[in-house]
Amino acid sequence: MNTDNGIVHKLPFREEHRRTFERIKSGEKNIETRAGNPEYLRIREGDSIEFSCGEDKAVKQVRKVSHYKDLDVLFAAYPPQTINPELASVEEAKERYLSFPGYEQRIKEYGILVFELE
Repeated sequence: MNTDNGIVHKLPFREEHRRTFERIKSGEKNIETRAGNPEYLRIREGDSIEFSCGEDKAVKQVRKVSHYKDLDVLFAAYPPQTINPELASVEEAKERYLSFPGYEQRIKEYGILVFELE
């Protein structure tokens, strides 16, 4: 999808992750990570992301995109609490990421992306 400000990418949240969606929507959370895939690798600084959870939507502009080869490198750059304040440790964060369906394989294949949001 294109807008006057560039491209708008769609990133959905499952209902079980509504709390994270609401933090992004309110501006409390300004760092979002996703296991890479060909679509997410196209997201650039200045693009917008439309986050959705059910019928609710929030559009945020991407200030910075970073790409890491694995979780160890990610957490060397970003302490887990900066990504999700509910994560107490790197070990807990890794466990959470690897619990998402398909994340382990996608991270091995495409790495992990960090989107810093306006």
